[in-house]
Amino acid sequence: MRKIAAVVGLLVVMTASGATAAAGDGMQQHEVSQEQYDTLIAQCRYADTGKGKCRAAVREMYRVGKSDSTLDCRTYSGVSVCGTLRLSKTERACTRDSQAAGIPFRRAEVECYALP
Repeated sequence: MRKIAAVVGLLVVMTASGATAAAGDGMQQHEVSQEQYDTLIAQCRYADTGKGKCRAAVREMYRVGKSDSTLDCRTYSGVSVCGTLRLSKTERACTRDSQAAGIPFRRAEVECYALP
């Protein structure tokens, strides 16, 4: 029961801080390549929830090691991101509108996250 509460607590902190999610159980640091780590840190500059909180969450959740082929990294319009993006209400609306206009979800998500 304590483990479940710890995982739920961590997910609440990650959601509130704008952290990205990846294929990890949240109980220990997740190993990613230097390039993936750099992308995770760099994408925090777009986080509506605060750059400092986002970067702290990335440092807590990830460590540099071998590349993680399951981490969803992509680049659109010159913006690279990894993991699940925590979108604000406005960003989610932008994503829906962009999809309705024919832009694929993954592209719309990145562009609405990073390009105001």
